[in-house]
Amino acid sequence: MESDRIKWNKRYESEDSYLGERPSLFLMNEIERIKRLAPGNKALDIACGEGRNSVFLAQNGFNVTGLDISDIGLSKAVARAEAGGVVVNFRRVDLEQFEIIERYDLILNFNFLLRDLIPSEVRALKPGGLLLFDTILESPQLLSSHNPAYLLRKGELEQLFGSYAGKILFSEENHSGDMPTARLLFQKA
Repeated sequence: MESDRIKWNKRYESEDSYLGERPSLFLMNEIERIKRLAPGNKALDIACGEGRNSVFLAQNGFNVTGLDISDIGLSKAVARAEAGGVVVNFRRVDLEQFEIIERYDLILNFNFLLRDLIPSEVRALKPGGLLLFDTILESPQLLSSHNPAYLLRKGELEQLFGSYAGKILFSEENHSGDMPTARLLFQKA
């Protein structure tokens, strides 16, 4: 959707690094377990933005494809990968229209919620593949400024992933602060 591309381009243009230079703390904390458990090294980063997590995965031996709608964000991601001495396959796509057809050992879904994409993400995992999910929980303060369709409800991640063949290796909800979040690490059977 063109309006989403424009919105995200404006956000990425407005700052040197919209979400910071460092990869997600959740990803950094889980990287050793991920490397130990992932059946291979093919990774997909959904809504990768400026590529901070994609580059980190590539620096840790993964063959990464990063998807995002923002050409500005992806331009920064390419520069970040070059500066980090790694190659990442960055692709501009509208995730509302995108179909995941390849299979992956690892999928990241951070700071993004499109519930209709979750079944495709799980299907795209190879047996034993891992999916890390980390996004925003609804709260009274966020409901006034965010579309509730893009906010997780309390307990929703565990409920969603509990219905898939596999196991939840880690699940956490943090309701404090300005930006409450839910995190989950799922391994496909």
